[in-house]
Amino acid sequence: MKHDHEPKRLSTGVPGLDTVLRGGLLRGGVYIIQGNPGAGKTVLTNQISFHHARNGGRVLYTTLLAESHERLMFNLGSLKYFDPTLVPEQITYLSGFSLLEEGGLKAMVDLVRKEARDRGATLLVIDGLVTAAEQAGTDREFKRFIHALQIHAGLVNCTVLMLTSGNPNVVRPEHTMVDGVIDLSDVRFARRNERELEVRKFRGSDYLRGAHTFNIDEGGVRVHPRVEVMLGNPSEEDPCGDRRVSTNIVRLDAILEGGLLCGSTTLVTGPSGSGKTTLGLQFLSGSKEKEPGLFFGFYETPRRLVNKARTLGLDLATQVDRGIVRFLWHPPTDRTLDALGNQLIDTVRLHGIKRVFLDGLDGFVKAAAYPERVSHFFIALGNELRQQGVTTLCSAELSQVVSPNIELPVSGLSAMAENAILLRFAEVHSELFRLMSVIKMRDSGYHPATREFRIGNGGVDISESYRSVEDIMEGRARPRIEAHDEVMQRAAPPRSSSPKRKKKK
Repeated sequence: MKHDHEPKRLSTGVPGLDTVLRGGLLRGGVYIIQGNPGAGKTVLTNQISFHHARNGGRVLYTTLLAESHERLMFNLGSLKYFDPTLVPEQITYLSGFSLLEEGGLKAMVDLVRKEARDRGATLLVIDGLVTAAEQAGTDREFKRFIHALQIHAGLVNCTVLMLTSGNPNVVRPEHTMVDGVIDLSDVRFARRNERELEVRKFRGSDYLRGAHTFNIDEGGVRVHPRVEVMLGNPSEEDPCGDRRVSTNIVRLDAILEGGLLCGSTTLVTGPSGSGKTTLGLQFLSGSKEKEPGLFFGFYETPRRLVNKARTLGLDLATQVDRGIVRFLWHPPTDRTLDALGNQLIDTVRLHGIKRVFLDGLDGFVKAAAYPERVSHFFIALGNELRQQGVTTLCSAELSQVVSPNIELPVSGLSAMAENAILLRFAEVHSELFRLMSVIKMRDSGYHPATREFRIGNGGVDISESYRSVEDIMEGRARPRIEAHDEVMQRAAPPRSSSPKRKKKK
């Protein structure tokens, strides 16, 4: 809830950053953006500048570096947000390097004040604050420079961004004076790197604390707020009540005494080839226009999955064409955990998704630079999906193909999932049988008996009785080919018994 006395915000236009800042920068505030060379300071600040200009603001971008503006424009030219028509009317680039060398900090302040006033700048950027610090004779003189910029920002309600190189672990005198400090860093984990953004200080407002990953591509900077912080408090009340959602498998609904509870999360575990993806595709094929579905996976492409569904007798292709079912495929390569989580939640909210199948939770685990985060990540993700009225199936692969022991590949899943279904193989006489067991269902009764199931045209076909499983588990079941041969032999007509001819002597 907003109040009249809340300060006005300046939207950054950077996806995810306004979420971290709880709405954007405060108008008239003075902020330091710091990081080592290559961290992304210039790309980020220019992205904020062009967004501000497109929305009617005026920007004075002052550089205190030796780099020419021509070189800067060349580097920005490959980014989608760069619009040369906004230069120089809406965005004015001003070089202060020579003036700072000749006239010092006072001359620099006078120039910036005059140009900002004459051009009606509502956003002032000082790129190269480290150069100004080197030019100052003492810390006191440098503080006076910062103070002069603060006075200007307060008088004309102009937001100021100052870029500098700096060690985030070192507190500089200017950090105590400004309204906010934002750190950009490039952190290495084994053989890969992740870019991180952290708000160290932000006066006058709450913000999402801690480090958040971000990436830079042709669109500029995109920040991915840390999921367990962003979704720490569910967004709305649970809309489901005690309604049931069909799995689209009649006999499984009966085992679950009516289907899955709406908004619940079900973990489907089993070894490779046991039928996890098939079960998930059949669940998604039950999506409707008012209850659209989403496949979120890492290994099989959407085309292969649609073809697989077709061989099972499921017409997912038509549902995809009508927008009832959507596919999001992410190759298990260099992805970040929060980028995946944010995209999932954004898609659910944007399209009103009500059925989700997460195929391969280990894909999330492989994307986690900090493994200790995974359990909290899944809990926050599950809570938000529940509050959005989403019924979720997620698969996790077991390494054991045939084994009495069950070891989950991802820790913390039991806290995320209210329900759990185990798929496994039983080997009898050199033949594998598929077995299904519901081993957990919170807030509901269910039939705990293990049943055999088969996969064919029509998808998952579960046996009516659990009696056959007793034969399988005790080794009394015979290979189906032998049973088939025996049936054929019984059905075959008896051989004719013609008298034997006597051999001629």
